[in-house]
Amino acid sequence: MSTPSSDQTGENRLSATQTSTSQASANQRPDYDPELQQIADYVLGYCDDPHVANADADGQACKHERSGPSAEAMDTARLCLMDTLGCGILALRFPECTKHLGPLVAETVVPHGARVPGTAFSLDPVKAAWDIGCTIRWLDYNDTWLAAEWGHPSDNLGGILAVADHLSRQRVALGKPPLVMRDVLESMVMAHEIQGVLALDNSFNRVGLDHVMLVKVATTAVTARLMGANREQLLSALSHAFVDGQSLRTYRHAPNAGSRKSWAAGDATSRGVRLADIALRGEMGIPGALSAPQWGFNDVSFSHGNSDLALKPEDERRLTLARPLGSYVMENVLFKVSFPAEFHAQTAAEAAIRLHPEVRDRLEEIERIEITTHESAIRIISKQGALANAADRDHCLQYMVAVPLIFGELNADHYEDGFHAAHPEIDRLRDRMVVKEEARFTREYLEADKRSIANALRVIFRDGTATEQVTVEYPLGHRRRREESLAPLEDKCRANLAACFPPLRCDTLMALLGDRERLEALPVHEFMAHWVP
Repeated sequence: MSTPSSDQTGENRLSATQTSTSQASANQRPDYDPELQQIADYVLGYCDDPHVANADADGQACKHERSGPSAEAMDTARLCLMDTLGCGILALRFPECTKHLGPLVAETVVPHGARVPGTAFSLDPVKAAWDIGCTIRWLDYNDTWLAAEWGHPSDNLGGILAVADHLSRQRVALGKPPLVMRDVLESMVMAHEIQGVLALDNSFNRVGLDHVMLVKVATTAVTARLMGANREQLLSALSHAFVDGQSLRTYRHAPNAGSRKSWAAGDATSRGVRLADIALRGEMGIPGALSAPQWGFNDVSFSHGNSDLALKPEDERRLTLARPLGSYVMENVLFKVSFPAEFHAQTAAEAAIRLHPEVRDRLEEIERIEITTHESAIRIISKQGALANAADRDHCLQYMVAVPLIFGELNADHYEDGFHAAHPEIDRLRDRMVVKEEARFTREYLEADKRSIANALRVIFRDGTATEQVTVEYPLGHRRRREESLAPLEDKCRANLAACFPPLRCDTLMALLGDRERLEALPVHEFMAHWVP
């Protein structure tokens, strides 16, 4: 091996010095990623709010035009509030849910604490957000958004209510005006919009990430606003939400499906509150959280191995906002009116109930059950083999078809271990099911003017006869069936409230939730007091 000359050594040192100097000169802190700026400007500029600081770091008003939510969006937010709180109250019947609730240290007293509806707990806003979010999501019965990514935007209510209740109580104690429920409804509209628009073209499930990361992002944004964040603080908070570790979908899929999926959103909305609080304390942000080569969210967690992004030009393989932010998502959100079931199966369960009178006395004569559906349903909830727990069952298309075919209904108790063990006929029917994709259903699932969630069922008997094919393209609770769903949605809420409250309290709550003008003007802490047993 030859020894380099002194001249060569000097050249090598010079080269190394030049490289080091080049790298140092490139170490210039970038501006915040444009997607983060778009979200921040939307949150700070969309709604006029006399109780919330919305100036930037220099005291300048945000430049975003304050158009505000549409009347339809605000009324849908009221319905969403009603439905979501009802779902949380019903979950209190289940010990597997309630074991997670309460302070981390028993008997902790929190000044101006945030209440958890249906309980006597008054907690710090981070734990209160966790608890409210856990109850909301436990039964998979709250609202849904379906696009390239899926999710449940009302999961953000955990963080929104916890922060709003705490701040309202604190402000009153200081002699300041409280936050009012209009602030909560507007925050819901914005959280829905952030989560839903991020889901339109960005398929996080394709790279194994769970949709609750969008809850964390949306909650971070809207609760930072409620806390009084300026633009720099809000950008910092958002950047931390994206560089935070993101949940994997492992717990949603066979053979690992389990109850974490019932509290994952509570964990995410709680984390959003914590990140907002960290930013409000002056923590610096990470401007290139999305775009930093090798280290940013796009390169580390999103673009590699994403089959959807692989179809796009290379410079477009990144997280995007598919449309301007407004109130589109709240206006088009889906309510689970009839069944506590994963939303891709809602129309299949409805079709099964229509067929129930025709098949209930011929169950042993069934040769085959044909389920025609869309690609997302096949990928997420089509399962064969043993089902390990309730969380496994409420994400099994075949199970959610078998139960209403046999019994003519589907409710939360039907997923419990004891019910499944007592009815072996459910699995016998599952074994006779054939699931296939209909290309039109898949296509119209993603079309902006349709967003159908179609399923079709047909039962074939051993004697060669068959039922008609029953097709349901839009579930009750879809925007196309909104008017039809209003009365059943109220009935659902009233029945859920009855799981915790006496009839007179149910009447009081339903009257309050049904009067948008009165509701919007009510101080948040007074609203939350109605939910303490």
